[in-house]
Amino acid sequence: MGRRPRVPAELKRRPFSLDEARAAGVSLDALRRKSWRRLGREIYCWTGLAEDPWQILVAWRDRLPPDAAFAGLTAAWLYRLGIDFGNRVEVMLPAGSRLRSTARLVVSHGRFDVSSVQGLRATSIEMTFRNLRRRLAPVEYLVLADSALRSGLGRFDDLAERAESPMETRLRWLLLKAGLPRPEVQSELRNFEGRFVGRADLYYPHARLIIEYDGANHRERLVEDNRRQNQLLNAGFRLLRFTAADVSRRPDSLLAQVQAALTRA
Repeated sequence: MGRRPRVPAELKRRPFSLDEARAAGVSLDALRRKSWRRLGREIYCWTGLAEDPWQILVAWRDRLPPDAAFAGLTAAWLYRLGIDFGNRVEVMLPAGSRLRSTARLVVSHGRFDVSSVQGLRATSIEMTFRNLRRRLAPVEYLVLADSALRSGLGRFDDLAERAESPMETRLRWLLLKAGLPRPEVQSELRNFEGRFVGRADLYYPHARLIIEYDGANHRERLVEDNRRQNQLLNAGFRLLRFTAADVSRRPDSLLAQVQAALTRA
């Protein structure tokens, strides 16, 4: 049986540089073995360490030029927009920089505005959204714009609303793309006596039509949701419920049901 590789305690806590590994007695040849994972140019971590995007970005910051700023989806993650930047870190640098992209690092060059976000340099929220608008599909851009509005970071699209989940945004986008009227978002609903009976994901007031997105936690709160649904129906509202499968796999059926309900109204 082969000897178990030595894993110094100081290399277990966070990602580290090649210089830090050598200082701890771990050679470059040893870092190519199964105990270690390469995150980027001269950045490694122990395979037993859970992936932590924050630690990865701090490790990159320590390796990048001081005038670099995180950008694109990486900046969006720093702004807490609910997006995963994946396994490639995006940065911007001034035009004269010699740093170029690698398998794990996407480098852009040019002029950019900088903000401090959670203690790290990132492109400003305005510039981040200008960059992402050019790259993302319209619906995915709207998901981020909704998230920014909900977080109080600003309005970056005329269609942005304070939706509570990305799938609610995608459901709303599907309705708008089909030419249906723009629904209200997160509307408070009251019965004929004025008593609050619930909040609607999407709502068409003229038709008293509620459209709900049922996420993964719907089954866990089924009893509560059923009671709420009964209250809404008794208060004279109509209700359509859809899932992620309806949005992604059966959009035509979804749209036909909404259109029929609006037409009957």
